[in-house]
Amino acid sequence: MKIIGLLGGMSWESTVTYYEILNRTVAEKLGGYHSAKIMMYNVDFAPLENNMGTGNWAANAEILSKAAKRLENAGAEFIVIATNTMHKLVPDIEKKINIPILHIADTTAKKIKEDGLTKVGFLGTKFSMTQDFLHERFRKAGLEVMIPDEADIELVNNVIFDELCLGKVLESSRKEYQRIISSMKEQGAEGVILGCTEIGMLISAEDSVLPVYDTTLIHAREAALKALED
Repeated sequence: MKIIGLLGGMSWESTVTYYEILNRTVAEKLGGYHSAKIMMYNVDFAPLENNMGTGNWAANAEILSKAAKRLENAGAEFIVIATNTMHKLVPDIEKKINIPILHIADTTAKKIKEDGLTKVGFLGTKFSMTQDFLHERFRKAGLEVMIPDEADIELVNNVIFDELCLGKVLESSRKEYQRIISSMKEQGAEGVILGCTEIGMLISAEDSVLPVYDTTLIHAREAALKALED
């Protein structure tokens, strides 16, 4: 079994889900008392969140590159970054390490393509929705991705940072997300990507009129399977 380098803490609520899925998947595949081999570096999210707000992505790249290098030096054989938004910095991090990063967009696109979908909605942070670092990889996989209008982009983003990252799950916000997903369906979306690792706290398959692709669940399970590859 390969050793997974889990780069977490962004926020820690979703990292808990990663840890659980990694271990449950290994136990499911191997049986008995088996669990995943994980080395975790849990960053302090406050400086990273502040840097995002001021546009200081270079500082975040330095923080995460150092964390990833520590995981590599400790014996991790590949890296899993437990957040969508910080995948913006994958090219910077890859320059500092010699082990691969399992990309969240690639694992999600693979699952969507397996299900035969071609047009999907995407919900995430404002950075993930409006910038190209995830969408480009989806397009290369043959997917058409739609995002909400400007007002709903702000709403989705605010719920993530002001509520979910702080452990708050509000029914009123769930209804707003459901409204946005319904609107995407009316515009032709065949499924919806929950493209922030916290959104699964708010929206499950039962809450959505579209098939749900939770990047946290997909990414973590694929990481466990990769660890078990020969």
